[in-house]
Formats: sequence, C-alpha cells, structure tokens
Amino acid sequence: MADKNTASIGFEKQIWDAACVLRGNMDASEYKNVVLGLIFLKYISDRFEDKYQELLAEGEGFEEDMDEYTSEGIFFVPASARWNVIASKAHTPEIGTVIDDAMRAIEKENHRLKDILPKNFARPELDKRRLGDVVDLFTNVQMIEHGSEKDILGRTYEYCLAMFAEQEGKRGGEFFTPSCVVRTLVEVLQPFKGRVYDPCCGSGGMFVQSAKFVERHSGNINNIAIYGQDSNPTTWKMAQMNLAIRGIEPDLGSYAADTFLEDLHPTMRADYIMANPPFNLSDWGADKLKDDVRWQYGMPPSGNANFAWLQHMIHHLAPAGKIGMVLANGSLSSQSGGEGEIRKNIIEADLVECIVAMPTQLFYTTQIPVSLWFLNKKKEQPGKTLFIDARKLGTMVSRKLRELTDEDILKITDTYNAYAEGSLEGRKGYCAVVDTEKIAEQDYILTPGRYVGIEEQEDDGEPFEGKMARLTSELSDMFAKSHELEDEIRRKLGAIGYEI
Repeated sequence: MADKNTASIGFEKQIWDAACVLRGNMDASEYKNVVLGLIFLKYISDRFEDKYQELLAEGEGFEEDMDEYTSEGIFFVPASARWNVIASKAHTPEIGTVIDDAMRAIEKENHRLKDILPKNFARPELDKRRLGDVVDLFTNVQMIEHGSEKDILGRTYEYCLAMFAEQEGKRGGEFFTPSCVVRTLVEVLQPFKGRVYDPCCGSGGMFVQSAKFVERHSGNINNIAIYGQDSNPTTWKMAQMNLAIRGIEPDLGSYAADTFLEDLHPTMRADYIMANPPFNLSDWGADKLKDDVRWQYGMPPSGNANFAWLQHMIHHLAPAGKIGMVLANGSLSSQSGGEGEIRKNIIEADLVECIVAMPTQLFYTTQIPVSLWFLNKKKEQPGKTLFIDARKLGTMVSRKLRELTDEDILKITDTYNAYAEGSLEGRKGYCAVVDTEKIAEQDYILTPGRYVGIEEQEDDGEPFEGKMARLTSELSDMFAKSHELEDEIRRKLGAIGYEI
C-alpha cells in the first residue's frame, strides 16, 4: 500500500510532471489520450486487484467470477490485462503493444467500455523507454480509494484535464470548463436528486461536480441520473472514462453526435440542466432546423447558436426544472438576428431567475467575458429576477488565470438563497432584485450593471476642500519629479550623442 501522503496536495502535479517525460514531440491532443488512458487503466486495475484479493482471502474460488465484480460496479480485468503483467513488460520493446492488447481485452469483457479506451500505445512516435518509466511510476503508486486516499485518481484525472486545456489553448475549451465555474452552477442549482443533463458535456465536469455535491451533503449518488452528449468522439470517450472513475454510469448515447442535428435524448425532460456550450458558435445547422419544435421563443440566427443552446435546454426541462449555463456576455444585450426578440420572449415567459456577471480570465481558452444564466420553470420569486455583478470576485492564480475561491462561490450562492427565500436586500454595485416591468423598460437587456448600479464609496471623513488641496499638492510634486526625470534622461542621451 502506498504511503498516505500520496493523497496530499501536490500529488496530482507530481504525476503530471513525471508523466510529461512521455511527451517528446507529441501533440498535446494525442499525448492527452496516452496519459489519461494510462491513469484510467491503472485505476480499474487497482479496483479489480483490491476485490480480487478480498475474494481470494475468502477461499471460495470466486476470484475469477465476473459477476462478483460487476455487481459492485467494478470493471472485470482479464488475466492478460492486469497491471502486474503490464508492469513486468515495462522495459521491453513490446510494452506499447502489451498496453494496447490490455485495453482491447478489457473492452471485450466490459460492454460499457466498448470502443472507448485509447489503443495507440504501440505507435512508433511514442518513446517506449519513456513509456516504461511512466508505467514504473504508476506501479509504485497505489490508486485505490481508501481512507484519505479516496478520490485520488479522480483528482489526478481532473488536474490533468485542466493542464491539457491550458496547453491546447482554444481547442481545449471543447472539453474543459474550469472547476470553479462548474461548482458555482452546481452550488446554486443543488441537484440532490432527479435527472441531470448536459447537452454539450465535454469531459463530464458538470456531472462530476454534481456527484461531489450530493456526496458532500450526505446524499445518495444513485438518486441522480446522468444524461448528456457531445459531438467530439475523443471528448465523448474522455467523459465516459472520467465518469467511470467516479463510479457514475451515465447515458451519453451510444456514440458522439451533434446535439442540434441528432438529439440523442429527444423525449427526456431533465430536473437540472447544466452546460457550458461553445461561445458564439456559427454554422450550427440552422438551415436544416428552421421548423424545429425547440424554437418556441423564436428562430435563432444562423451565425450564432447561443439562443439555440438556450432554447434546446428549455425544451428539455421538466415542469419544475432548472437550468444553469455559461453564455458569452453578448447574449445579455444583443439585438441582432432576432436575438433581442427571443430574449424578450423568454423573459416574458418568466423563466429567467438569476444572471451573474463573472470576472474576466476564468478560462484557459478565451478572454470573452461571460455570465451565468439561471432559469427556472417554477421560480421562487415569480415576476422577479436576481442580478449579481461578481466581476470583482476571484483571485489571480497565474499571470493569465483567475479562479473563484470557496468564499467567492459561497457569497454568490448565499446571495441566491437569500433571494429565493425573499430575504435579500439589494446592495449597490453587487446585487439587485428587479421586477420584469423594469427589465422591459431597459429593452429586455440583462446586463447586471444596469440594475445593481455603482458601489457606494465610504465617506473617509476628510472635507472636500481639504482633500482637493492635498491631492493637487501631491500631483504637483509628481509633476516636478517627472520633470526632473525628463531632464536626467536628456542629459544622459546627450552624453552619448543623442539630443532631444
């Protein structure tokens, strides 16, 4: 058994740094499948081995009985695919073929994994010596869920997803939504039980956070049913693996498919819908869907799918269902292509419950400012909408990236809960509860800044005349210093033959 400190903070980075020796000249999107595939293989091997040893100790000969494993949600690993076989071949030229064959054998015995696992370890561009080193690394790390090591692999998988999103730039946005954004959606919606749906599920982050929410609040994960789909085959496979690691069995359809052109859950009505659809998607198939039943509030423009995604989700809502989604800020105020009329109709239908303007730099993949939209078919405050301006929240964790802290997320959720209870008092510059009539007066524009106003500045007690005298004196000193520096620069440039 590995030391307990393998589950400490920083372990995920250790795995990532060590696995990076495999990278070589490989493209990030290809390398991603290699690393995540190995993590997944090691995980299901550890789960299997733990149960295998338990059955062996019982001495009743059931250790090779597949039903003993599948009945507990454990994938059955055939003898030729077990980690001890892979580890024994780590430093042989055929290690890539051994891993590919193991993946095929596991798929054959576990129908749910059919055609999902990566089988590209034998290709020539993957350095087999380095691959053997990474196999050694994983051999020395026990990834089974026990005590403080619970969820160690899930965290490692999630960390690697984030790192790949950063490396892949814009393309990484296809599969990854920052954890703090997902957690904000989940904490507001509180999906304790029912059907949870994401029509553009990426790597499954919305579902993972929903499951974590249920566990944190001592609920039963079996009380939520997961539905989703994604059009990217590689991303769809990543989601299947990500959820399998968490013990979640979703219905993501039997293959990857375009949500608009091939809705895999046409009759499903969800209790909770959470999504981060591609921002401002053009060429989404509008010409083939002109009379579609989903466009209840107006035909979305062909050049932007924002309101197509929104209406698709509304169409799939149960009678008391809720939506939490990420949209580019343009959707708050755009009037082009009929978007203003669609937004007006959705507001007049009393579906928009809350709009949260988010801080910048939350995403690895885009600088486009975004907002969170929360819709509810059974609003807690009919005829009213909560606006939150959260643009000042968040902490920079790198030069380019900001994250919402736990305190930030709690502030947003507490504000929403107070609104739902009818006890919220508006705060200038941060939040306001607004009647639909007032939104109509603003031409149905939903930009929070229009409604929350400007934060009141605290009076520092300094009289105005005295403050102005002090500030102008300070400014005068700065001007004087500026002139001194200009003269110094002129002198130094003149000394080397350059006159200004």
